Formats: sequence, C-alpha cells, structure tokens
Amino acid sequence: MADAALRLQNLFAQLLGAPLPVRIRAWDGSQAGPPGAPTLVVRNRRALRRLLFKPGELGLARAWVAGDLDIDGDLYTALELMAGLIWERGEDARTLAGALRDPEVRAAVRGLVRLAGPPLPPAPPPEEVRRARGHLHTKRSDRRAISHHYDVGNDFYELVLGPSMVYSCAYWQAPESEGGTLEDAQRDKLELVSRKLGLSPGRRLLDVGCGWGSMAIHAAREHGVSVVGVTLSQEQAAYARKRVADEGLTDRVEIRVQDYRDVADGPYDAISSIGMAEHVGAERYLEYAVDLHRLLKPGGRLLNHQIARRPQRDESAYNVDEFIDAYVFPDGELAPLGTTVTQLERAGFEVRDVESIREHYALTLRRWVANLESEWAAALRLVSPGRARVWRLYMAACALSFERNRIGVNQVLAVKTPEAGGSGLPLRARTWH
Repeated sequence: MADAALRLQNLFAQLLGAPLPVRIRAWDGSQAGPPGAPTLVVRNRRALRRLLFKPGELGLARAWVAGDLDIDGDLYTALELMAGLIWERGEDARTLAGALRDPEVRAAVRGLVRLAGPPLPPAPPPEEVRRARGHLHTKRSDRRAISHHYDVGNDFYELVLGPSMVYSCAYWQAPESEGGTLEDAQRDKLELVSRKLGLSPGRRLLDVGCGWGSMAIHAAREHGVSVVGVTLSQEQAAYARKRVADEGLTDRVEIRVQDYRDVADGPYDAISSIGMAEHVGAERYLEYAVDLHRLLKPGGRLLNHQIARRPQRDESAYNVDEFIDAYVFPDGELAPLGTTVTQLERAGFEVRDVESIREHYALTLRRWVANLESEWAAALRLVSPGRARVWRLYMAACALSFERNRIGVNQVLAVKTPEAGGSGLPLRARTWH
C-alpha cells in the first residue's frame, strides 16, 4: 500500500507541533494534506536523509538544490505557508535539543529514520560552497566569494536580469501591472543615484562593485563624468569592458579587476556603492567606510545602496542565513540600517539623506523570478539544474522577505563635509526627484 505521503504528514505534524499546511506527494505516488494547497514533492528517500543529517534550513536547501524536493503549484504561496512553521522557528541547537526531550518528537524522529532508509549522509550538492580555512573578508576570501556568486556565466545573468544588466533594486515609478517595465525602473534607479551624487561633466566617479558596468556607462553617457569601476569578478569585468567599448566610452570609463581597498588614485568627486556593501562584513565595515572617505575630495558624496536586516535584541546572536551563505552569497552579512549609518559617521561622513525603497526590491525580485521561470529551459542549458534552482528559490524567498518587512534596502547619501561646514547640498535636498 502506497502511504508514504500520509506517514510524512503525520510525522511532520509531530515534529513541528502543527499540521504541515501544504500537500505532500511522495516517491511512491501517494498524496496527503489539504486539498488545493501547493504540493511539496518528495521525490525520493534521500530528501529525508538530508533533513535527518542536517535538520533545519540547510537540510531543506540541500534537498531542494539536489532536486530531491520540489514544489508543484505557486512557489510564493508555498513559501508563505511554510515560513511560519519552518524558517521562522529558530532552529539553533538549544531549540532542537529541547524538542528532542519530548517523547512524541523522539518517536517521530525514529519514524522518519525508518522511512528514510539506509542511514548514510548524502553528499552536499556540488553547488554548495566549499569553505577554505582562514579569516573572513580577507582580499583572497572575498575574491573567492565574489567568484562563486558572479562567475556563473554572463549569459545566465542576461536571462535573469534582462537588457539592463543591473543586479540591484530597481526604482519603480509604477509596477508592471500599471505599465512599468524592469528596464525603465533600472534606468530610473541609475538616474536617481546620479542625481543624488550631483554628477556633471568634468567630475570623477568611483563605482565600487561595478557589476556589468551599467552605472558606469549611465554616468558617463548621460552626465559626462569620468568613471572608474572596480569589481572582483573577471567575467563581469570582461563583459563591462565590451559594453563600454560598444558605447564608445573607453575615453571616459575604465573597468578594473581590483579590490576597493587597493584603489589609490583618488580623490574622486563622488562614489557609488550599489549592492556591494553586503559583502563587506561587520568586522571590515568601518575600514570600508574609512577607505571610501579617504578616496573622496572634501565635499565629495557617497551613495551607499545596501540591504538591511531588522535589529535584534541581542546582536551577538545574529547568524547568517544558512541557505544564502552556502549557496548564494558566501560570507555575506546584513546589518541594521542604524549600524550602517553609525559606521559611516564614525568614518567621518555626514549622513544627509536616507531613503527606504524596500517595496521596490520586492517588485524587482518578482520580475527576475518571472524572467527565470519563463526561460527555464534556456537556463538549464547555461548552468546546472541545481544552480538554476538556487536562484529561483533565493529570489522568490527574498521577494517575500521584502514584502513582509523582514529585510529592507536603503540608499544612504553621505558627504565628506569640509571643516568649514559647507555640504554643497541644496537646502531642500530631495530636488533630485
């Protein structure tokens, strides 16, 4: 009798303390759970072994990336339904140890072990980061982390990001349902950054973490500035240099494979850092801020565009998201907005404007997910199935996190204000809108 799905529903209800809010379809063809709900497809027993040997988010992530688990139905709805029971429970060692003292939970674990089959730990999917020993956020470790995320093929990023090739939050005048497009929104974001920085002909811009060159090209073409863009990704740099040449901007735009800590040809009139500071890390953030302050002229402006998490009562308890750290942004860290502002001020900056564009990132991510899903067959020709699954899950989950105010994204405008006190900003600063 095919009953694996029903057994799983009962076991998960015991383990989680509540019924699983999605249907289950098991490897034996059986189904169980609420009718009409999205279906969690458990393709094989190996998925259970992954959960047993690595309980919590990392075990789920490994099963998803390997294709042992899948979702039949709307991915966003499934993630919403399961978030409260799984991802938001807090799965540290103390929580698990406490749960295992419950006789019913121990019985459910034993039942899961029997259902999972031979107790051999499956190898992690090849897409998982292989950690090297040593300190975080050294120049060498940062190069490895950036390469893992960005050097997966420019063709794949073209498919996901679209023609703009901008891998950060767009700035939407109107959602797509009201006629807005991703390309328009990304252009508007680059223009917003340019206006906040006061770019004009003859000025020098440093674009830290320049990606595929979109900000550098926009600033040079639309505002006549000279730009140096730095990235640690060889593939990004090659792509950006070709775009610069195709635009006829080689006299105004230089793309370097260089760590921002090694830039020594300041001062610059302005610095843009768009979606890069998340890679810096808490231990290095003041150093990052001091370095950028050093590279600016007196009166120069920094536009720091960065994802933020919500502050915790005990900040020492902050842990990096296991799935994101293992498969997406190795060594990436999120900080509360207040922490970022404080560090910029400690470095000598005067923070003049903070704009939250949280909802804009949710719209952007949903567009990227739609691009990937509509070109799924093409994506599988460009990257491994596991890599494509990583991107689909992380972008969809992040869209929900922005929508639910679990994380945010902010543009912080800061000035290297001279001792005399003149910031160079108008009295009503938001004239850039």
